[in-house]
Amino acid sequence: MFTGFYKEECGQGMAEYGLLVSLISIAAVAVVRLIGPKVSSWIQVAVDSFETSE
Repeated sequence: MFTGFYKEECGQGMAEYGLLVSLISIAAVAVVRLIGPKVSSWIQVAVDSFETSE
């Protein structure tokens, strides 16, 4: 009874893993796009402060 059920769901784990990886990558891209300009400006402020201290 359960052996047929197990065989039918054998590929389900890989599909769920692929879906999870794709959702995480989409979320990571969204976060980088939202926070990227702010981080870039912080880095530029730090670089400018080092350049003026010389």
